[in-house]
Amino acid sequence: MTSSNDIADVLDRLCPMYLMLDKDGRVGQVGATLQKLRPKVPMAGRLFLDLFEVLRPRRVASNADLAALGHTKLRLSFLDSPRTSLKGVLVPIPQGFVVNLSFGISLLEAVQDYALTSADFAATDLAIELLYLVEAKSAAMEASRSLNKRLRGAMIAAEEQAFTDTLTGLKNRRALDHILTRLAGAGANFAVLSLDLDYFKLVNDTLGHAAGDHVLQHVAKIMVEETRENDTVSRAGGDEFILVFDNVRDQAMIERIAKRLIERIKQPIPFDGQTCRVSASIGIAISGRRPECTPAHLIHQADMALYAAKHASRATWRVFDSAMMVDGVPVRAAAGNNIGEGNTAPQGGV
Repeated sequence: MTSSNDIADVLDRLCPMYLMLDKDGRVGQVGATLQKLRPKVPMAGRLFLDLFEVLRPRRVASNADLAALGHTKLRLSFLDSPRTSLKGVLVPIPQGFVVNLSFGISLLEAVQDYALTSADFAATDLAIELLYLVEAKSAAMEASRSLNKRLRGAMIAAEEQAFTDTLTGLKNRRALDHILTRLAGAGANFAVLSLDLDYFKLVNDTLGHAAGDHVLQHVAKIMVEETRENDTVSRAGGDEFILVFDNVRDQAMIERIAKRLIERIKQPIPFDGQTCRVSASIGIAISGRRPECTPAHLIHQADMALYAAKHASRATWRVFDSAMMVDGVPVRAAAGNNIGEGNTAPQGGV
């Protein structure tokens, strides 16, 4: 006849999370791994239902109910904390019962909570292999997330670079086209300012391109300071800039901004012990809800107004008027607002 000790020896090797109960439901033998979960609470000699709460089947409320179960699957948890969930099977033997337990879907949490290793599971148990797969998957997913994050960052940086003028940090013409298309498509009211620097070539020819670059950066800073966060300042090329003012209904406001820009830009710009002097001419076009008010159409209107300002006296602005065009050809404007002193180079320095 096989003794309880013989059965316990076998169970220790095959299923180290077992309990052997006598017919009264009292624990006799305990698997090493199961006891490891409660190292300060010896289980041997205690009633099974004083250690565990049986969740399934629900009818188990006493040791008599336990004894009446026969061969049964169990869902249970520890009565004390942490209340680790367990699943198992109850098998009758002549001496009483054997209960073999496992963690089920709580395996990962249990291994972390109790610092279990492969030595705590049966040699044929795939639990640790499954954990390795989970960890490998987690590591792969984390690596994938990290790579995706870097790729997104690189893509954003590349897109930002593609839409940014490297010298001034302003938007470039490509970005401007996207912004104007979006505003026009939304039927928004906006104004386009075409700004060109007067006498900029003289700075380049006299003090060199480094001075010219410094002037462009200085002017860019002024334009950013004089515009709102939702407006757009772009460098169209060379010393030509295009500004877009979103949600504009007040022409007087745009003219006040143009005046401030001209006043600030004409101030002397120190560079390497020298003084650079430029001014600005500005053409203004204001959108409407007419079908012909496409981005290209508005930029063309702003350019025509800029042409009129250049021929008026420079250092001034003009708002586009149909009188500026005759059969599609720009003509000199006879009216407008002049700031500065005619069509002469600024005095002093360059």
